[in-house]
Amino acid sequence: MDLQEQLQNLGRSLAVPWVQDLAKENMTTIPPRYVRSHPDLPLISNTSSLLPQIPVIDLQTILSNNDDFSTHSELDKLHLASQEWGFFQLINHGVSSSLLENVKSGIKEFFELPTEEKKKYWQQGGDIEGFGQIFVVSDEQKLDWGDLFYMVTLPTHLRKPHLFPKLPLPLRDNLEAYSAELKALAVKILDVMAKALRMEARDMRELFEEGWQAMRMNYYPPCPQPELAIGLTPHSDAVGLTILLQINEMEGLQITKNGMWIPVKPLPNAFIVNIGDILEPNRISAKNFYCEHCATQDIIYFDWVVFMDKRSKRNHMEQWYIFKLKKEAPGRKARKTNREIISSMKTG
Repeated sequence: MDLQEQLQNLGRSLAVPWVQDLAKENMTTIPPRYVRSHPDLPLISNTSSLLPQIPVIDLQTILSNNDDFSTHSELDKLHLASQEWGFFQLINHGVSSSLLENVKSGIKEFFELPTEEKKKYWQQGGDIEGFGQIFVVSDEQKLDWGDLFYMVTLPTHLRKPHLFPKLPLPLRDNLEAYSAELKALAVKILDVMAKALRMEARDMRELFEEGWQAMRMNYYPPCPQPELAIGLTPHSDAVGLTILLQINEMEGLQITKNGMWIPVKPLPNAFIVNIGDILEPNRISAKNFYCEHCATQDIIYFDWVVFMDKRSKRNHMEQWYIFKLKKEAPGRKARKTNREIISSMKTG
């Protein structure tokens, strides 16, 4: 089976209501399919202001290659972030603020298109790419309070003809530039992770040299009953890296650490980097978009994800699919090379 066929068989998803349209109906209660039982809802701390925050990593300091205290200190922070959190915020990353602002405004406008216009980009034939929700397999399945647009972006020959090539301008051009910038940024992140592990950068790069990338836009409208709904079911990312850009600065992302959900306070124009299951298969940390913070305002997130080479991506996507259905840790197994990397990460 070639790569194109593999991508076509990653999963299927049934059509679901457009949450953005539901939110416009001024309803006071949410439909039953969006109501979660209490065991499904995350436990959010009432003292979140006292909780620790994910580490902030200054990429430029590490890339300066100065053999000084600040560089070594930043590498130590990266090592700790990877070892204990699996998440960090990345500042001074080199992606221009003007491009980020263009991408943010373009995504907002994209979600504000009339529903009839957005139907051009809906999932087709049960495919997971396009507008909709991922891995909805039955009419009884509980739904997330949010809309999603997902598409493969690189390599370019894998792009669906009705998606990326048909995006409105200037969004399409901005996403093309953004995709190239984040591909380069992902390489830099992998390089500095290798440096923190005292391993050769080429050994880390080899894991991804035949990989592929995808973009995922998540939109969470105001929810009339935020205490009963979940914006995105708790999960881990079965990828190499997720580089997340928050379109606005509302708090909504939470990650688990020591059994507690910790809200992430986004920094302006910073990226939130999630070290995925492929690089850290035994990490239980997950992210969850709980609607408590989107009760009165929209929240939009933009994920750029990089998958490993073609020998392993199908296996990990299938495991993510199983995890979404069973809502339990899938017990992933890593290749030997991954185990060596994680062993280094864990033991220093």
